Amino acid sequence: MSYTFQIFSSVKELPADWNKIIGQQNIMLSVEYFHVLEESKPKNMKCFFVGFYSGKNLIGGALFQYLSFIEHKTFQKDDVLCSFRNFLAKKFSKDVMILGNNMLTGQNGFYFDTSKVPTDKAILLLNEAAKNLQEKYRKSSLIIFKDYQKAFLKNFEEEKFKAFFRFSVQPNMILNIKPEWITFKNYADDFSKKYRARLKSAKRKLEGIQKIEFDLDDVKKYQKEMNILYQNVAENAPFNTFFLTDSHFKYMKMYLAENFKVFGYFLNEKLIGFYTLILNNQDIDTYFLGYDKEIQKEKQIYLNMLFDMTEFGISNHFKRIIFGRTALEIKSTIGAEPVEIFGLIKHSNKAVNLFTGKIFSSLNPRYYWVQRNPFK
Repeated sequence: MSYTFQIFSSVKELPADWNKIIGQQNIMLSVEYFHVLEESKPKNMKCFFVGFYSGKNLIGGALFQYLSFIEHKTFQKDDVLCSFRNFLAKKFSKDVMILGNNMLTGQNGFYFDTSKVPTDKAILLLNEAAKNLQEKYRKSSLIIFKDYQKAFLKNFEEEKFKAFFRFSVQPNMILNIKPEWITFKNYADDFSKKYRARLKSAKRKLEGIQKIEFDLDDVKKYQKEMNILYQNVAENAPFNTFFLTDSHFKYMKMYLAENFKVFGYFLNEKLIGFYTLILNNQDIDTYFLGYDKEIQKEKQIYLNMLFDMTEFGISNHFKRIIFGRTALEIKSTIGAEPVEIFGLIKHSNKAVNLFTGKIFSSLNPRYYWVQRNPFK
């Protein structure tokens, strides 16, 4: 069986059956989400979409993202170590090509109909597409295949991947919703005495704060305030590869509609926090959020957001909530568990690539944390 692929640089070029074959399997590979990327991707990002064919039939699709770090300040803190890391990062990786989505945690980079093409062959096709992009469209310092669970790595054991360095960063925190959790109370009743008391205390601190679900008009109305609150959180992170554009949440709501949820928290009629969710078939992907740092300390807004996300997932009968790879310890206190994820990385300079593992380790900020278990 012979397979081919086609590279698209614009959503309007995608085949008419893209969503039927690919997009309905994962909303992060849908035409609607690609419109969001096209309209409001981070300033240092460029996207390409790849369709894979068996004869004339579309059998798979992939998202490739290029990130430029020439102007972007990756490490945020103004200390000597971060200045050195920013210098080293720009020398090592001025431009990075990623198979996957750097704005989300998890394997959101491709989908293949495995009844039409075996997985091992599909992985080789992805590698061919990556090489073609490098040769004909845009060469980068680094190539990264991102966010695969350990069992999936056997598909990258071909000789063609020997030059790649395997890496693991922070785990993906996932809450698997138990079938017996029909209501949030069922979930809370499974907590140990200590964590039930903690949940009740957090809920009491939220008294006086009003929570509202936003429609598109609300997102447009509060867009400026949302961006300020988002920056409060984003700029406080020690490591960032991009920043959202000011219009990003508007376009997310515009194109994803009811599959993109926005909830705002108000105190004295002022927006003091918000969180966003992407509804992806039976999964919920937690997305970006923001809050007033001073009020957060007093009202435990972030912890309450985690509980509210969990309540939404339980009440609406989802199977999993994917919380991502930040704030690991506090996410474990609400029941999320770590799932180790891996990536593959290769430098375009063969001499430099010999030291990729050591350089990556020096650039990659790894944090140590204590896993909690709130359940009885």
